[in-house]
Amino acid sequence: MIDEQTVSRRNFLKTSALTSAVFSLGFYWPGSGKAAKIVNAAEANNFGVEMNSWVHIDKSGKVTIFDHRAEMGQGSYQAVPQIVAEELEVNLNEISVVFAQGDAKKYGNQVTGGSSTVRGSYKNLLKLSATAREMLIQAGATKWGVPKIECHAEAGHVIHKPSGKRMHYGELVEAASKLEAPKDVVLKKRADYKLIGKPLRRLDTPMKTNGTAVFGLDKMIPGMLYAAVERNPRLRGKVKSFDDSRTRLIPGVKNVFKVKMGVFNTYREGVAVVADSTWAAIQGKKALKVEWDDTGFEHLDSEEIYKRQAEALKTQEGLAFKKQGEPNEIIAKATKKIDVTYETPYQYHAAMEPLNCVAHYQEDKLEIWGPIQAPEWVQDYISKEMSISKEKVIVNMTFLGGGFGRKAFMDYPHEAAVISKEIKGPVQVVWTREDDATQGPFRPGITYRCEGVIKDGEIDAFKVKLAGQNNSHWRGGKKDVPNGSASEGFLKPYTDSIKNLAIMDIPFETPIPTMWWRSVYASTNGFAYESFLDELAHEAGKDPLDFRRAYLKEDRLQKLIDKIEEVSGWKSRKKGEGFGVAITECFSSTVAQVVKVSKLETGGVKVDKVWAVMDCGWYVNPDTIKAQIEGSVVMALGAATIHQVKFKDGMAVDNNFSTYQMPRIADIPPIDIHIMDNDADAGGVGEPGLPPFAPALTNAIFDLTGKRVRKLPFSLLGV
Repeated sequence: MIDEQTVSRRNFLKTSALTSAVFSLGFYWPGSGKAAKIVNAAEANNFGVEMNSWVHIDKSGKVTIFDHRAEMGQGSYQAVPQIVAEELEVNLNEISVVFAQGDAKKYGNQVTGGSSTVRGSYKNLLKLSATAREMLIQAGATKWGVPKIECHAEAGHVIHKPSGKRMHYGELVEAASKLEAPKDVVLKKRADYKLIGKPLRRLDTPMKTNGTAVFGLDKMIPGMLYAAVERNPRLRGKVKSFDDSRTRLIPGVKNVFKVKMGVFNTYREGVAVVADSTWAAIQGKKALKVEWDDTGFEHLDSEEIYKRQAEALKTQEGLAFKKQGEPNEIIAKATKKIDVTYETPYQYHAAMEPLNCVAHYQEDKLEIWGPIQAPEWVQDYISKEMSISKEKVIVNMTFLGGGFGRKAFMDYPHEAAVISKEIKGPVQVVWTREDDATQGPFRPGITYRCEGVIKDGEIDAFKVKLAGQNNSHWRGGKKDVPNGSASEGFLKPYTDSIKNLAIMDIPFETPIPTMWWRSVYASTNGFAYESFLDELAHEAGKDPLDFRRAYLKEDRLQKLIDKIEEVSGWKSRKKGEGFGVAITECFSSTVAQVVKVSKLETGGVKVDKVWAVMDCGWYVNPDTIKAQIEGSVVMALGAATIHQVKFKDGMAVDNNFSTYQMPRIADIPPIDIHIMDNDADAGGVGEPGLPPFAPALTNAIFDLTGKRVRKLPFSLLGV
């Protein structure tokens, strides 16, 4: 992707709608809940709407597509063109990909989160590409004066089968641009796919290895200055005063002033240092002396947070997310029950690319460039905060060096916009690793109380209460409503097959900001629910996988269980080997994992191997899926056994990778990945591979040692 396309694209789109130089095809959303219509540039003009441009073919035959979602390593930059190339009948390496600007009217939902890029758009993209192909075939047939049925498309050409005559797409764009898009097209059967379902090499890999890929930190515009911000380490605190005398002595420092950015429904205050280089801005920031006003809110330690959660689980019933049958009565009367607590930590997103953003505020508009997961949210938020028309807030997406949910937030673009307005010019704001690690928002730490009763080898009662911060409360959600993600990660068939069941949410708040993290609540829920199911299976005297099979009666799940049982050698495991299993679901995909562990001679255990089976329905590229599952396992391993965010006096303690350590290559076991094939709708891929790892690991440790691990993180050398 060439950065200059951000500018040239505007003239390109403007002229393409008025000439026949380009065949453009896209969607038009009539509104009022009506389905999207496929239109060409001329039809869009007739409708009186701005052209929604997804696919363009120029007279040279070059195909340009606009990727409506961010690319942060999850594979959008590969998946979207791979889908388009399949039905359009063009070679994948001949497609040019450009990131679309933020524009919900054109592209619909552009939030890259919830593993939704493919599952939310693949049907539209297939239909759009097939429609473009059929219009080009019709244009060719008309030029030759032959029936359309005698023509087909292949490798960017329309071919007349009887005569062997051919024309490349570029020769047909003028004629195709004048045709009305057909209402119905026939899509390929999966068996006929040439590209989809194949492990094709990613289009962005060469750019990311040769340095031509433009990330947020690479973005430069004329006249741009650089800013670093000393932010209050406690979110709700304010700037009482600051001394910038030493800062202004740093060569290159231009300005120093107080700044505040929106963080959900509150603000974070700080002092911005603007300079002619990032280095000068950071050095100036280090020289600042700031006095903070941190009165009016609690400054909590980690120990106090978890103490309060544990107390709440003992004394409060909470809000009912799901309740059926009589679990409370059965548990109260039971002579023998399981009553255990699981604890999960706060986590930092730890993306390799720290937060950054370029903003240029002008009198009539604001333009932003950066690693942004949610352009429309940025537009909505900033337009309200800065009283600018939403249409005048232009958001340009760059490549992201990892996101995991953190870059689907509005605080850092808002801060850059405020600084740009103050200095009356363009600015790039760069967060240091220490800023990124300590400011949050974080994944919330949650404590779970799980109670259950086994009768005649089956679950008679199942009850879970969770106490942890609800992310929706930071966004103004109702506090008398249970967390809508209280069962995320827990397979719905369990709720269908367990008659006496309760899932309760205890409202819990602290001043510490929280938000979504890769797989959101499934990453914490999965540990509690799947660990507890393992304990129930042990109490029932049942094989853990057979125990789950009995409650997961759907055919797709039975096949998934068959597959994980087969590939892991579950039924042939030997004495002295620890095997653990977990099955979780999120974002319409289900993943089963088996972890094998063994004892170390020096004490503790090591992870020998991980088997993973994913059912994500319709999928694009198996290599992308495998990469996402591998990355999820690595991230889950770190969160389970190595790192956590700790708080002291209301502030995050660990500020860099020296203390918030990541897994090393030597820590990563072999990961054997399998993908289920079926005709179901597409599910997510980027996040569902994370939740089952931690419970599968701790269940394996129990199988090997007889010890239950109920608190994360833990040391593998300490069990």
